[in-house]
Parts: sequence; structure tokens; C-alpha cells
Amino acid sequence: MNEQMDIFSEKHKPTNVPLAERVRPLSLAEIKGQNKLLEPGSLLRTMIEQDNYSSFIMWGPPGTGKTTLARLIQNLTKSRFVSFSAVLSSIKDVKNVMKEAEYNLQTTNCNTILFVDEIHRFNKSQQDAFLHYIESGAIILIGATTENPSFEVIPALLSRCHVFVLEKLSDEDILGILQQAIQQIQKPVNLCEDALPYLAQHSGGDGRKALNNLEMVVNNAAAGEDLTVSRIGEILARQIMYYDKNREEHYNIISALHKSLRGSDAQAGLYWLARMLEAGEDPLYVARRLVRFASEDVGLADPQALIQAIAVKEAVHFLGMPEANTALAQLVVYLATAPKSNALYDAYKQAKDDALKSSHLGVPMHIRNAPTKLMKDLDYGKNYHYDHLYENGYYYQKYFPDPMPEKKYYQPSNFGFEKEIRKRLDWWTRLKEKQLKDKKDKNT
Repeated sequence: MNEQMDIFSEKHKPTNVPLAERVRPLSLAEIKGQNKLLEPGSLLRTMIEQDNYSSFIMWGPPGTGKTTLARLIQNLTKSRFVSFSAVLSSIKDVKNVMKEAEYNLQTTNCNTILFVDEIHRFNKSQQDAFLHYIESGAIILIGATTENPSFEVIPALLSRCHVFVLEKLSDEDILGILQQAIQQIQKPVNLCEDALPYLAQHSGGDGRKALNNLEMVVNNAAAGEDLTVSRIGEILARQIMYYDKNREEHYNIISALHKSLRGSDAQAGLYWLARMLEAGEDPLYVARRLVRFASEDVGLADPQALIQAIAVKEAVHFLGMPEANTALAQLVVYLATAPKSNALYDAYKQAKDDALKSSHLGVPMHIRNAPTKLMKDLDYGKNYHYDHLYENGYYYQKYFPDPMPEKKYYQPSNFGFEKEIRKRLDWWTRLKEKQLKDKKDKNT
């Protein structure tokens, strides 16, 4: 095996090893967090204890133990174990190892455990390469990813792998990790009582981040220095907010913002807005989503909502960040407190469904435009009644295709301005019914 391919290679043993690597657990008992995933009798724990593996993918945020579990499997298994990082290795390198694994299976009846970190970095066609070797039994694939496998792993590969979901570590779990790690630090420093809990609370559930921050604090402190929470904050300068831009967490948070506004919770809306903006989200993306919300969830219950949304979009474009943050906050509060209606959303959805089913139906002749003599000769526009010439500016005509019954898609709610729209619709309906009755009476 080419040792350069193994991300766990121990060929070189530098002395200046990061703290997170020095304190990596060597047994299941030492692992903090993932209690449900590793509880006695669980599938993953049974695989490890019995050294009997099926292909699986570990999905979870950074610093939750994916690499640690892979390293543990490497140390405990009797099978050949090869590891790659999809960031550092090419699919060609992986294919060579898989071919070697197939040869070993045929000649020695031994399979190979292949660990691929950041497996989502291989594109869809590259992931196809694993299928044959998994099916033949040459390899047992263990993948690790921070991205949702439903989106980033091809269905054919996903169907052959169990997915283990790793959760963010709790503050208590991370505190335990830090308490173990502090014993490995040689530099004399005095951590205040709240120091480790502070680091745990500001790690975002990421054990590696907590350890790296602890190491950074110690390395930048003077020997014998008293490290208070305030001093730790100065050393770290600014906590990097957890935000998975353009990935799953990005969509989770915009969903949280949208649903908070739909639920008329202005306070929660402001919180999720701040989470996005302070993490560096494109403010125009937020503005676009709020414009959509103004029509989807408020609509004609408050026609000013869309006007406000467009105005804020222009303000964001004109001002940029950070000055535009208050304009977006203004819009969030306006939308959260506006009367809600999805009547337009439902109406368009129904109209779309009918349109897809009936697109073969022609436009009625009387409402076709007739700009040429030939079209007039073909009865385009014949018998069309110009509404403005009639009482109340209305003359009933059928505007749906001839074979299609008339439909009522839009049903206004009883909230906000839609109460007024309901009155208007009822007015036109009464005029229509009166004209139809008059025509019927005239023909009888």
C-alpha cells in the first residue's frame, strides 16, 4: 500500500502534535458523546466489538468523532484497513487500492476496509467506482461526511450503506474532553473555574474546535498567567460562528427564519436573521427569501408587505452590510406581525395543476386578439364584449377554455386586506349571477 494515501499513517512521528490529536480516544470507553449511537447492543458498537462490518457512512458536523471512530476501527480490526481523504487523494488512487483489494479477496479470501473521509468531495460519477467493489465484497466502505448524504451521495451507493448520524457534542461532553486534555498540557497556566465551561459553551458542539481553542489560549498565554474568561476572550479575539454556508445548515437556518415569520414570532425571526447576517450570509439572499415570504405567506392580506420587501431589497443593494442589517430587521418584524394568508400560494398551485393538465385546450375565439384581416375572417375576437361599455363596467363572458369548467382558485382569507378583496369578489360574482339569470329569463 502506498503509505502516502493513508491519512492515518504513522510513518512520521513529529513531536509537535496538535492537542486534539494527542488526546484522541483509543477505546470506546474513552469516547465522549454519541451515547445513543454507541450504546451497548447498538449496531455500530456491535460491529466494532465483533469486528464484523458492513459498509456504512458516518454523517455529522465537524468535531463530533467521525475520524476518531475510524481510527479506532483501524486499531482494533484484523482486516486490512486503508484510509483516504477525498480532499487530498484522487479517485484514481482509490481505484488502485480497490483493485488490489479485489485481488486480495480472490487470492487470500480477505476483504479490505476502505475509509474515505469527506466522501462527498467525490462527484457522482466518481462515487460510481465504489459500487462494483462493494458488491463483490472486495471492500467494506466506511465513509465520513459533514454533508447530508441524501444530497451528496448517489442513491445507488447510499442504498448499499447504512447511515450513522452523529450529533453535535453537548457542552457537558466537551467539558469532559477538555478536562482530560488539560492533563496533557505541560505549560504552567492558571485556568479560572469558568474557563473550561466557557470554552465548551463556545465550541458550537465541535470537540476539535474546543481543543484547538484551548491549545491556542495556552500557547498565547504567558507562563503562570491567570486565564480568566475575559482574558480567554481577548486571546481568541472573536468566536467564529457556526454556519454551514451553502450547505445543509444554511438551509436549516433560512427555514427557521421563514417558519418563525409564518408563526408571527418577530423575536425568533430577529434571532435567526442575526445568525445568518453575523455569520457572513449574503444579505441579498436573505432579502430575496423575504420577498418570497411576503407573497407566499402574507400576500393580499397585507399588500404593503411586498412593497416593503422590495424597498428593503433596494436598501440592501444600496447600503450593503453592515448598514443594511437594520433594514432587514425592519422587514422581518413587519412580516412577522403582518396578517398571514397563503391563499395566493394555494390558488397558483391549483391553477398550475390545471394548466399542466389542460395546456392542449385553445384560447376561446372571442377573447383572441385579431390584429390582421385574416384573423378577423377566422372569427378571432368575434362576439367579444368590451366591458367598459356596459353598466358597472362589467359584462359576463367565459374566459376559461371552452371545454373546461370555470374554477375558483383564489379563496381570500378573513384576515387583513383580504376581507376587502372578498367583498370585491362577492360583488363581481353577484353581477355575474344576475346577468346569467337575466339571459336565462330572456331565453325562456
